[in-house]
Amino acid sequence: MRELLEAVAAGELTPAEAESTLAGYATTDAGRFDAAREDRSGVPEAVLATGKTAAEIADLAATAVGTTGRAIVTRIDDDAVAAVRRELAVSGSDATVRWDERAQWLVAETPAFERPELDASVAVVTAGTSDAVPAGEAAMIAREMGAAVTRIDDVGVASLARTIDAVDRLREQDVLVVAAGREGALPTVVAGLVDTPVIGLPVSTGYGHGGEGEAALSGMLQSCTALSVVNVDAGFTAGTQAGLIARQVAAARGSD
Repeated sequence: MRELLEAVAAGELTPAEAESTLAGYATTDAGRFDAAREDRSGVPEAVLATGKTAAEIADLAATAVGTTGRAIVTRIDDDAVAAVRRELAVSGSDATVRWDERAQWLVAETPAFERPELDASVAVVTAGTSDAVPAGEAAMIAREMGAAVTRIDDVGVASLARTIDAVDRLREQDVLVVAAGREGALPTVVAGLVDTPVIGLPVSTGYGHGGEGEAALSGMLQSCTALSVVNVDAGFTAGTQAGLIARQVAAARGSD
């Protein structure tokens, strides 16, 4: 502890960095950032932008960069992205910012940050273009957890030939996240064609009876093939589950 205090006094550590080392989290006016989550659970802490002001999002993102070297923000709009950029500039951070406007995620990393690299592959599969938002979120977080991520898009069962054409690529992967809206049939079909763990990601497309992802979720839960299912539009959850499986695959390969 004395070394930490001396480092803070010397300006080598910020109080937030020292707090995160001692307590596992850093406290700001916007809340507490769980800086130890990745070490504890294998899943990086992410800031959910929904329900927060742009200033709160920027504060938490800057705290994440300051304590871990990386910030991950989901469901973020362009106003909050601008606020994050300003906050990082004001704080003197040298972090670079990547922003996917469609999938609504932001990742900021310092040059010193080292993202893990796993000897394991994850494919994020979509039935159609409308599934791109949660699928993009899933791909981002699986990649940030270290998996080699491939996108296989627009292979929905409305034309089953598209699915069959992708089977060889699907079978090459260690984990599959399969996103589909409307009736949610694609994950069920894919799970019957591969010997790979399949995570079904229902998407809130469709309308009328069973719309907004309800039919997709119900169809995946009732699947006669073996797969696991996350909540509607829960791309982050699907991606982290894929990332955790990828960690175990990589660990098993490393022990061979």
